[in-house]
Amino acid sequence: MDEVTIKVLLLGDEKVGKTTFLSRISRGSSGLDGHTTITLLRDIDQPFIFEIRNRRRAYRLEFYDTSCPEDWRLLEPDLVLICYDISQRLSLINMQRVWIKQVRSSFQASDRIPVIVVGLKRDLRSETDPNGIIYPQEGYKVSQEMCVDKYVECSAVTGELLKLAFEEICNTAIKTATSDGGQSEGGCVVS
Repeated sequence: MDEVTIKVLLLGDEKVGKTTFLSRISRGSSGLDGHTTITLLRDIDQPFIFEIRNRRRAYRLEFYDTSCPEDWRLLEPDLVLICYDISQRLSLINMQRVWIKQVRSSFQASDRIPVIVVGLKRDLRSETDPNGIIYPQEGYKVSQEMCVDKYVECSAVTGELLKLAFEEICNTAIKTATSDGGQSEGGCVVS
C-alpha cells in the first residue's frame, strides 16, 4: 500500500494554542478525549508526523507550526490551518488582517489550497471578556468572509470537540490527495 504524504501548515498569532493542539492530537485517538496529560511537542521535532489509514490508502500527515521551519513561506502545503484563540479577539482580527493575506500572497497554488479556520481554546470562552465574547457564529461568519473552506473549533485542554475537529482536518487533508482536491464544493476558494 503506497503512502501519500500531505503537508499541513498551521498559521496564526503566537500563543493561540497551536502547539498545545498538536501536542494533544499527537497522543493518538486515545488523547483526543482530553483525559490524558499533555506533553508539549518541541519545535525542533517538526514536522509533526501523523500516520492514518483508510480502506484504500495510508497517509502521512506532516504538520508544520509557523515557528518552524524558519521561513514557512518556502513550504508548499497541501492544506493550511489558520488558528485563532477564541478568548482573544485580536487573534480573530489578525486572521483577516494578516494570515489569510499571507496565504494568498505566499503560495503560487493558493487558489487550490484548502484553508480551514481552527478556533482554539474553546474552554476559555468567557462571558466576561471586556472585548466581547466570540461565539461560534462569529467565528463562522468571519471564516465565510475570508472565503475559507471550513470552520472548526475545539479545546485541546478539555478535549471538547477535538475529535470532531481532527476528523474534519484529516478528511480535508485526505481529499487533497484526490483529483477533486480538498476545497469545499461551495465555490468559495482563496484567491
